[in-house]
Amino acid sequence: MDTIKLNEPASRLLEDALSSGDKMMNEPHTGSTPAAEPGGVRAELLKHQIIEEICTIYDPEIPVNIYELGLIYDLRVDATGGVDIKMTLTSPACPVAESLPVEVENKVAAVPGVRDVKLELVWDPPFTVEMMSEAAQLQLGLM
Repeated sequence: MDTIKLNEPASRLLEDALSSGDKMMNEPHTGSTPAAEPGGVRAELLKHQIIEEICTIYDPEIPVNIYELGLIYDLRVDATGGVDIKMTLTSPACPVAESLPVEVENKVAAVPGVRDVKLELVWDPPFTVEMMSEAAQLQLGLM
């Protein structure tokens, strides 16, 4: 069996999940311990890989990836590899309003282990600069 070396954030996710008593998604629940979170460790690792992929996508008008920009409002991964994403754009008149959600959906669908992607484009709450990470705000000179 090959050894997989995890990068630091993935390694921390795995350690946190294992230390909390979380079960792998393919292990049956025996009733002696509380049920694992939906998806368990593998779903958390897959979520991390999805976030890494989303971080490769940039708003063409702003030199910050869309995750740090705060355009991803919600990201849920279930035990079967189903992914639900709620995202927004900087404005309804954004020039990439038609192409950016499709790019996100396609890149997430290409992550190994993802079975299905459902992306919902939402406008509430409206995007504001406060939704950006501190790193994004610093990069854009807003702090």
